[in-house]
Amino acid sequence: MKIYVVYDSEGEHTKFLAQSIAEGAQSVEGAEVYIDHVDNADIRILPEMDAIIWGGPGHFGTISSGLKAWIDQLGYLWAEGKLVDKVGAVFCTTATTHGGLETAMLNMITPMLHQGMIIVGLPGNIPENALYGSYYGVGVTCPVDSKEFISENGLQLGRALGARVSTVTQNLKKA
Repeated sequence: MKIYVVYDSEGEHTKFLAQSIAEGAQSVEGAEVYIDHVDNADIRILPEMDAIIWGGPGHFGTISSGLKAWIDQLGYLWAEGKLVDKVGAVFCTTATTHGGLETAMLNMITPMLHQGMIIVGLPGNIPENALYGSYYGVGVTCPVDSKEFISENGLQLGRALGARVSTVTQNLKKA
């Protein structure tokens, strides 16, 4: 199964989260994972993918302009139904605790629903998610004054989302 992780990142916080998601996805046998920054991500290969995970920094509760510009190129794929029944998931980073993580992720999910994708989030039975995360995807607060780019809890959530997307995709392919 082919999984594509696409991210926007301005200060490397989201890049590290994207890498942890790719690592988690790759941990499932049979997963072939691709990862690209939006500046290099090729929308023409999306129909070949079985799952697409996209994310970026949240900006005032919404999608970053880089990720939004990339998503806005998907109109012809929508018109042709090329992403219907693909698995989709989202992730986001913000600089403040109440920086709009969940609102931004809901904004990222909306285009996936328009495309007819099957959305995968993180359930509460993942211990780190119950204490630290979100059911909509992975949302991580990365304070700008922190000495680390992203917490270990955030990286664990990223790996958990990647593995869950791979597992769900694998199960759907078997069905």
